[in-house]
Amino acid sequence: MNCPFCAHNEDKVIDSRESREGDVIRRRRECLKCMRRFTTYERIEEVPYMVAKKDGRREKFERQKVLNGLLKACEKRPVPMSKLAEIVDEVETLISERAEREVSTTEIGELLMQRLAVLDKVAYVRFASVYRDFQDAEAFLNELTDLIRQKRG
Repeated sequence: MNCPFCAHNEDKVIDSRESREGDVIRRRRECLKCMRRFTTYERIEEVPYMVAKKDGRREKFERQKVLNGLLKACEKRPVPMSKLAEIVDEVETLISERAEREVSTTEIGELLMQRLAVLDKVAYVRFASVYRDFQDAEAFLNELTDLIRQKRG
């Protein structure tokens, strides 16, 4: 670590403390040349997971955006918030276990729909209608027909 005052690269650590959240370590250091003290912070380098949008844009994966989409689909439905959080946890874990750091909105949507279909059929159809961008009543009816067939078979 180079001293910010004299640029000497030898120092000693005087004190180390972990943050309350446990994600950062604060270190007080003393330069062995000029004897001045300075603080450094150590944290795990996180490479964000990127989401490839349908229009070609890329943006950082945001858990809250996924949860907000599920909340809209489940509005006025008897679905506990804890179940939605579990779904987001599952999907986030699946994404984080992948070797690639990029995932498409299509993949995320399919993972969410699989879980919603089991949890609440109405929420599933609502989510699918936005996600699959139904353009008319026929597309909506086709999705409902598939859902009914799955339930019977």
